[in-house]
Amino acid sequence: MSTATDTVSLVDVSSYLPKNRVSADYFARYASPEDAISSAMFKAPPFRSHIAPGETPADMAEQAIAAMVERRGTALLDEVDILIVHTQMPETFIVGNGGEIAERLGITPEWLIDLHNGGCAAFIHAMKVARQILTSSDARSALIVTVQNAAGQIFTQDQVRGKPQAAVPGDGAGVGLLVKSGDSPILDIETRHLPEFAGQMTVVADPPRKYWEAGTGQLHVGFTESKIAKVLARGNRIVPEAAHAVCARIGVRSEDLDVLVTNQPNRAFLRNWRDALQLPIERHPDTFDECGNLFAAGMPVTFDQAVRAGRVPAGSLVMFAGFAHAGDFAAAAAVRWGGR
Repeated sequence: MSTATDTVSLVDVSSYLPKNRVSADYFARYASPEDAISSAMFKAPPFRSHIAPGETPADMAEQAIAAMVERRGTALLDEVDILIVHTQMPETFIVGNGGEIAERLGITPEWLIDLHNGGCAAFIHAMKVARQILTSSDARSALIVTVQNAAGQIFTQDQVRGKPQAAVPGDGAGVGLLVKSGDSPILDIETRHLPEFAGQMTVVADPPRKYWEAGTGQLHVGFTESKIAKVLARGNRIVPEAAHAVCARIGVRSEDLDVLVTNQPNRAFLRNWRDALQLPIERHPDTFDECGNLFAAGMPVTFDQAVRAGRVPAGSLVMFAGFAHAGDFAAAAAVRWGGR
């Protein structure tokens, strides 16, 4: 039986969405028939938020943690020995934005990790890394920060905004706090790396160039009908597989989960995942229609909104699940939520 000292809990989450709320009409006016792809992958949400001009990942992280600090006091930052940051589009070349975020929060963690892989499932990946460090060291708490800042900067460029993919992403940030306690225990985590698919999420430009080379063509994600079909099939399979693996180890049926929180790629994935886990729609909160695809920020933002709406009472069995990129990573984590 685990004790409070060898159990790690996800005790709080908070989030931030930029104030610039953009409707699907913005993208519809630029839609290019030449770039049309008939796919559920790119059915646009009604709304999403876009990062403000000049807004940085550190700005977004500071806004995301503000509500948590207000609830718990600034003393919570004094005990953060682990800071793990995933930024969709790091603005500090090579090193990432973790150091800038630490400086903004006024902390000097012993472990400062910029987690560049993990993609849309980076929140779970970071939970696993943080839990391992917490249970094998004297670290007191871990702060996980996920920032999605590409929607308003990449997907609104004049050569990109007319593509079907441009209307799906939104910007936002989410934060999770992990501590050594049994108050809101992480029951199990499953992570699956599938490196054979790692090279299938490509960034392209016309004319072709490396992302770091100067050129006139604006960068965007390279999609084809064939690639989309493979990603849809892969994503539909690997996310439920990871969640079922966790369910098996903690001894519950998937249909007995109280809440399912996933990343938010599109409505098709959301429907297929809850069907595969035999869960009704009311147990699978999502933010897609209001926020679009928030990439790695999707899980903490969605969970924070569900908690604030009273949809996750204390004692709820919560399953976080998702996948990354073209399917090179999938993860799931079960938490017995202790409430706020």
